[in-house]
Parts: sequence; structure tokens; C-alpha cells
Amino acid sequence: MRYTKFGILLISLCCLSFRTASGDAQCGIRNTTFQDGEVVVMKVFYNALGAYIGAGEATFSTNLERYNGKPVYHCVGDGKSYSFFDGFFKVRDRYESYIDTANLLPYKFIRNVDEGGYKKYNNVTFNQASNTATSTNGVFKVSDCIQDVVSSVYYARNINFDKYNPGDKIPFDMFLDDEVYHLYIRYMGKEKIKTRYGKFNAIKFKPLLIKGTIFEGGEKMTAWVGDDPNHLLIRVESPIAVGSIKVDMMGYRNLRYPLTSLISVR
Repeated sequence: MRYTKFGILLISLCCLSFRTASGDAQCGIRNTTFQDGEVVVMKVFYNALGAYIGAGEATFSTNLERYNGKPVYHCVGDGKSYSFFDGFFKVRDRYESYIDTANLLPYKFIRNVDEGGYKKYNNVTFNQASNTATSTNGVFKVSDCIQDVVSSVYYARNINFDKYNPGDKIPFDMFLDDEVYHLYIRYMGKEKIKTRYGKFNAIKFKPLLIKGTIFEGGEKMTAWVGDDPNHLLIRVESPIAVGSIKVDMMGYRNLRYPLTSLISVR
């Protein structure tokens, strides 16, 4: 798998994806956290010389549509570097997922990226019943309850964290670049966190990362979601091959619930 420097706009977020314990009873989950029309903006800050600068942003939007006659959430993640950063490393990424409204499992995933001149397109259709994924490159066997990059972010927001103790591992399976990855996150508990947006009551965890050219393998990344019914991703931070990154939630609209995890705005 290739990881380029600002492909982290979405790739770092996908590492937050997970599914609840391995039993079939948890294969599907009911959405109680997001709604039609939700939009969330995440900003990427890059630090190589002792100070964080804004390098790009990712916008996630959710719309209720129909796919093959079935109601779905069409969730889109658009990532881009800022214009002043384009000369160093230009990114224009788009990820899309069509997710079953009943169980939050994906029917279709599209990845269309341009990262520093590296371009990749992949169109994937999932058959959850036959455990297969048909991509631009062929047909691949996948595990039960497989998620894609985008669907898993929304699926993860519906996890009941109160069922876990600090230190617990929560496994997840993700299909990306025609491969299945068996990973986990480690739940770290709850704490208050200050971001570029404000101060939050938050839920903290560490995802097991896939080793690549930017991220080292292991539990080097830390992430926080708001401790309220939205479970909105509010911060990701991680060292990378050169420097470090922070990804902060900087804007939202049409949340399903008030953002009660927000203690104060910066």
C-alpha cells in the first residue's frame, strides 16, 4: 500500500475504522449518531521544523440516496492540500461510500486520488452475503462485515464505548487497495482535550497502523472523538517519517444532536 505525505488527509482517518467484537451478532449496527445532510471539515496541520502549519483539509458529507433501489447513505470524503502547499505536494483526493442504512455495511466504494502526481482509481462493489469485493482489478475474497475507508468511519461512530475498559482491543477488518487488513484499536478511556477548535470531553484510542512509507507500524497514532451522542472525530495526531501531523475538526453543520462534548470554543 502506498502512503504519500498528504494522502493522510483521509488515510489517517480511515485508520480509526473498526468493528465491534468478532461475533456475528455485531455484524450490523443501527445508526444513532449521524443524519442526512451532515458535513464535517477536518484540517491537517504539519510540523517539520518545530511549528504546526495548515497544509490541507478534508471534508466529509453525508446524503440519503438510493442505490440499486435500496436506501443508502452516500458518504463522501474530499481531501486537498492548500494552494500555497501545492508546489511542495499537491493533493486532490476523493473517497466515496454507499452504505446500507439498516446495518451500516458498504455496498460500493470509490477511491479517486491524485497525490503528488501519483494517481489511482479503484471502484469496488461489495457482496456481503458472498464475502466478495469486485474492484477495478478483479474479484477478491473478504471477511465478514468488511468495511471500506469511508464507511468504517461512520460505522465506528456508532460503537458503544461504555462496553469497553481502558486497554481493551477492538478488532476491525478493512478492504483497501484490493487487500483485507485485520487491525484493531486500543481503547484508552476518556479525558478532556484542547484542539484548534476548542476544548472537549473526549473518548481516546490508539489504532494499530499499517506500516507504510509515512507511518511506522504499531500504536503510534492517537485519536479522540467527542463524548456525546454524535461521536464526532475531533482530533488525530501522529508522528510521520519526517515531522508529525495533527488533524483537527474545524467546522460542522447539520449534526444529529447538539455538540454537548464541546466545553468551550477556542
